[in-house]
Amino acid sequence: MKTVFSLTSLCAALLLAGCAQAPRQETPSTPTSAAFKEAPPGWLNAAPADALERGPWWALFNDPALTALMDRVAVSNQNVAASAAAYAQAQAAVREQRASLFPSLGLSAGASRSGGGETSANSRYTLGLSGSWEPDLWGRLRGGVDSAGARAQASAADLAAATLSAQGELATSYFSLRETDAEAQMLRKTIEGYEQAARITQNRYNAGVVPRSDLLQAQTQLSNARADLAGLDRQRAQLEHAMAVLVGEAPANFSVPAVEWTWPALPAVPGVLPSALLQRRPDVAAAERRVAAANASIGVARAAFFPDFSLSGNYGLGSAKLGDLFSASAVTWSLGLSVVQTLFDAGARSARVDEAKASWEQSVAQYRQAVLIAFQDVEDQLAAVRILEQQEALRRQASEAADLTEQQVMNRYQAGQVGYSDVVIAQITALSTRRSLAQAVANRQTAAVGLIRALGGGWKS
Repeated sequence: MKTVFSLTSLCAALLLAGCAQAPRQETPSTPTSAAFKEAPPGWLNAAPADALERGPWWALFNDPALTALMDRVAVSNQNVAASAAAYAQAQAAVREQRASLFPSLGLSAGASRSGGGETSANSRYTLGLSGSWEPDLWGRLRGGVDSAGARAQASAADLAAATLSAQGELATSYFSLRETDAEAQMLRKTIEGYEQAARITQNRYNAGVVPRSDLLQAQTQLSNARADLAGLDRQRAQLEHAMAVLVGEAPANFSVPAVEWTWPALPAVPGVLPSALLQRRPDVAAAERRVAAANASIGVARAAFFPDFSLSGNYGLGSAKLGDLFSASAVTWSLGLSVVQTLFDAGARSARVDEAKASWEQSVAQYRQAVLIAFQDVEDQLAAVRILEQQEALRRQASEAADLTEQQVMNRYQAGQVGYSDVVIAQITALSTRRSLAQAVANRQTAAVGLIRALGGGWKS
């Protein structure tokens, strides 16, 4: 009992003497600003606890079909599933590291019989309980737990980033598909007009009113429009296939029905301050957590300069007869303390510390780069939202003017005042401006999605 008391006292002393070797963890400083350069007036007056925080960001577009597709991303997208598995793996690594802080126990049992020559055979029966524990005096084990925990948090942020990325790609593909449907709808109506114009020209050619070149021009224009429509069908099929993969479906089992084109209402994206961006974006959060993991690894490397202590104990029973195994004379026990100190390693430990510090410096640089990219991303999308709004207004004016011109030129042609070349030019211009307007609206939707993604979506830290 005296020996046991001495070892217990020693363990308590070792625990009290323990200290961490990792530097104090602080979030690295980063370049920042009071406001975004490209933000519209009044945009920063919105509170950070906005609609992007309260619910799914895609609900801002008020599109039930898009919402139904988004609900499938987190469940079926394979990139998200891979990130979820990586997060589960990181959580398991934390539990594994945390287990090293506690003693380990083992149970053993055995039976043997031996003999040889003139020696009679002997039997031996054993039953034993063993335990060992390594006191974390210098913070090596705790540093491993902290590092694994920070990596798990980074993995959780990676999962959020992967989910946001898949959702953003799906929304972008969805709006591109709807824009393709709108262009196809315009082309079909235009083809109907071209067919009518071709019939009129055919009749006038048959009557000898116009030359054959007018008829050829009408037929050429009609064929080109039909070819453009076939190209849109191909583009739509590719977008639909991409969306199928994003929701975890085989393209053969997935389809998005075409709907009548209506001018969509664009959401007003609530504003945030640049400082809030660092807390909203999951990729920035992941980079910061990797800095913390690298910082803890420095402490693990430094702890190697100090001796390792381990405690072990055994309690066993051994007897030549199975019936005597549990008698008092069969009891054996042992307690031990071991200390291991590396005296010479040719600078290996110092190299590992330097390696850990360099890894930390690398993670700091990557964190700062992630912050800068986040600021750039927001500025780019703010500029896109502002400029595309102006473009749409101009495209709308151009489309209205081109439609009016097309009608006037057709009337003048039927009156014999202009040649068919003027009609072709007016029709091509009108169709081009209508398609450009549809593209401008879709680009504004895509820019809104890009801005929401740049602001971190609806993710919460």
